[in-house]
Formats: sequence, C-alpha cells, structure tokens
Amino acid sequence: MSQAALIFWVTLSIVIIVYYSFKARKTALNLREIPGIKAVEEAVGRATEQGKPILFTTGWGGDIQRPTTIAALNLLRFVAAKAASYGCRIIFPTHDPVIAETAREIIRSAYNQAGRIDDYRDEDITFVSPSQFGYAAAVDGIVSRTNPGAMFLMGTFEGEALILAETGNISGALQISGTDSTIQLSFFIIACDYTLIGEELYSASAYLTEDNKVKASMYAQDIIRLLLLVVILSACLLALFGLDIHEEIL
Repeated sequence: MSQAALIFWVTLSIVIIVYYSFKARKTALNLREIPGIKAVEEAVGRATEQGKPILFTTGWGGDIQRPTTIAALNLLRFVAAKAASYGCRIIFPTHDPVIAETAREIIRSAYNQAGRIDDYRDEDITFVSPSQFGYAAAVDGIVSRTNPGAMFLMGTFEGEALILAETGNISGALQISGTDSTIQLSFFIIACDYTLIGEELYSASAYLTEDNKVKASMYAQDIIRLLLLVVILSACLLALFGLDIHEEIL
C-alpha cells in the first residue's frame, strides 16, 4: 500500500468514526438483534426460576490478555449484575488464577451494588487446574454436582469445548456459548442453544450496556469494512477486464 493510499484510508476512517460519534449524541443507534445476546437475560431468569445456579467459564485457551477473555469478562459483568439482582448463584471455574481474581472482583462488586453481598459466595469462583483436561474434568464435575440452570461458555476454547458443551447439554442447562475459534464453533453450534460467532462475542457489551458511544464505534467499523469490501470487489472486477490498478487503493 502506498503512503498516499494509507493516509487516505486512515483519514477516511477517522472521519467516519467522528461522524457516528457525534450522531450518537443526538440519535439513539439501533443494532440488529443477535439471538444469543437477547437470550442472556432469559438464561439468567430461567436459572433463577428453577432455583439452580449459573455456571460461567472462559475456556482453557486464553489468558487475561486475550481479546476473547476480555470480551467474556465484559459479558460476565452483565450476567453477574442480573444474577445478583435476581438472587441467583453464579459459579465461575477457570484455569488461570489472574482470571479468577478478576472474575471474583466483578462478581463481588455486582452483588454489592445489588445490595445482596450476603448472597455472594467466594468459594464459587475457583482456580481449578492449568492443565487442559484437568480443567475440563473439574468443570464437568462441577456441572454434574451443581446441575446449573444456565451455562455460559465464553472465551477461547480448544479441545475441551465439546466436552464441556456436551456435559452441559446432558444436564439440561440452557447454554450460551461464544468464541472466535473457527474449529470449536462447530461443536458449540451443535451442542449449545445459542452461539455467538466471532465478532458477536466482542460486540456483546455494546448490546447489553446500551452505550451509544460503543454502538457508534461498531457502526463506524461496519461502514469501513463495507467500503473496503466494495474496493476489493471493484479491483477484482477491473482485473478481470485487464485493468491493472496495482496496489494504489488497497
């Protein structure tokens, strides 16, 4: 990519982001519905009605620095707030002690803000094992013993994905999963009730927080992607007709 083309795309991206940021201040931005995100509150409500706990885990494949882990913890913040307001127990097993401490703070704060700090159980947020299948076995054991009404499998999953999802399916839990791993998505789609695919996991916080600033950023990103797609398709069509535009606009 030439320097002029790079400057053009950076400038255009900034203009689009600024435009939607100002638009968000005056107009409420609406996003298309994603069934998996819409079902989050239903899952929490169902577990509460059944008198069963919620299980939330971020998988074995990522640490606290992974974007999927950060996105999952943002979603945990919303789930924990709902669970606390309904007086529902939330269980969080993980393979990483740093993730465990972060989740502990998120869940404790949610119960405290809901005025239900006495319902908070510190022992429900556990570091189980750094081993992949040790972690999978531990989570499966928790699912079998506690029989959760809802399970959230959000983050980076590897070979343990189907093991966890199948155990949750057998227990009868309403399962909502989300990952950007293309290999594991197929297992989640088969075994879970709802699956957030790729960027849907990252955008979940925008849907759940109703923050127009975050929504404006999503709008801007989608417009930029659309423009890039148009340019790429146009370049391909021009190449078919023998017109070489080289790399000046790509």
